[in-house]
Amino acid sequence: MQPEPTSTESHRAETIEELFAALESPLLVYALRLAGERGLAEDLVQEAFMRLHVQFAEVREPRRWLYRTVHNLALNQRRKSQKLVPLEAPSSGGNATGEVLPDPQPMPDEQLARLEGIGLVRLTLESFDARSRELLRLKFTENLSYKEISSRTGLTIGNVGYQLHHLLKALGDELTRNGVL
Repeated sequence: MQPEPTSTESHRAETIEELFAALESPLLVYALRLAGERGLAEDLVQEAFMRLHVQFAEVREPRRWLYRTVHNLALNQRRKSQKLVPLEAPSSGGNATGEVLPDPQPMPDEQLARLEGIGLVRLTLESFDARSRELLRLKFTENLSYKEISSRTGLTIGNVGYQLHHLLKALGDELTRNGVL
């Protein structure tokens, strides 16, 4: 009869893959409570497993080690984020250092190109028949689903999708031909 393995011997029966399968979700929940953001929590858990992979032979209790590592990584992240001081919006035309910030408005030539593009879209739309314009209006102005458009127009859902696809393709082709896209 063999003796029961001690706690240090029993973790060696688990591979990193087995630990990952068993602990990824619980560690993610734990990290999410600490970090408050899902993306950050995922990064913390990934970093902990990467560190475990490097040190696996030296770690005696990998389960405890992983939780402690996630905890420490979350605290380090919190400390880093507290060191960042957001800049306040300037009350005048400059910022805290006196520099003048760039105007967020597009340049005049960019505004003109945009207006020309809008005009070309309108002209192209006017060249479509009334039914086609109505389909585009229902989809993009009223933001209706294909099913809702189908019930309003009497077309099948598949035909609505087909018509819209070809209308958008024709519009795109026209804009490309005129150098807008």
